[in-house]
Amino acid sequence: MRRSLMALSLLLAACAPQVTQAPEARPFLKSEAFYPMATGLEWVYVPEGEPLSSPPYRVRVEGPALYEGQEALRFRAYGRGEDRVYYRQVGAFGVRLLGFQDPSARVVFTPPLLEYPPEGLLAPGYRWGGRVEVKVELLSPSGREPLAQGRLDYSMEVLEEREVRLPAGSFRILRIRQVYQDQAGQTAYEVWFAPRVGEVRTREGRILVERNFQ
Repeated sequence: MRRSLMALSLLLAACAPQVTQAPEARPFLKSEAFYPMATGLEWVYVPEGEPLSSPPYRVRVEGPALYEGQEALRFRAYGRGEDRVYYRQVGAFGVRLLGFQDPSARVVFTPPLLEYPPEGLLAPGYRWGGRVEVKVELLSPSGREPLAQGRLDYSMEVLEEREVRLPAGSFRILRIRQVYQDQAGQTAYEVWFAPRVGEVRTREGRILVERNFQ
């Protein structure tokens, strides 16, 4: 299981300093949800410290889907050779991650990993977490091949609320510390979440430069 969960840790990698100039955003959709989830919403990111002209990463809500027999929403993340689909449930419980899939592998969390709590609880000082079973399968034209399975513990904490200025604009954000623990050890990341906007700094260390909604 060490191999598969370390692959997950690489997926959740972080980087450092920050871009300060903004391109012109061209919003054309509207979203009022605390956790934005409407089909067609899109976020554009670049890694911190890189010029805004760098090739971007994009995250797009592609719409309803089924994952392991459960209703979910497809969030596609792509750019620079990356192409991965995350399957999430968004509701009164917050945001749950069922798993993700790319062309070569499929990862399933049981129970789903709680990425965000109910919106009324997301405030400085709030903590949540849990333990999930992680199942990893290789994908091939002939079907799925089990690769590994194991446990992953996670804990989240809202550190503070503050204003930040990013290429996509100024936002009131919640700084969230994420800690993941598996047999290989512990890894920590930081996410900035802006209500009704989404993640303006991702766990991979990418910052928001544009979005297509108001």
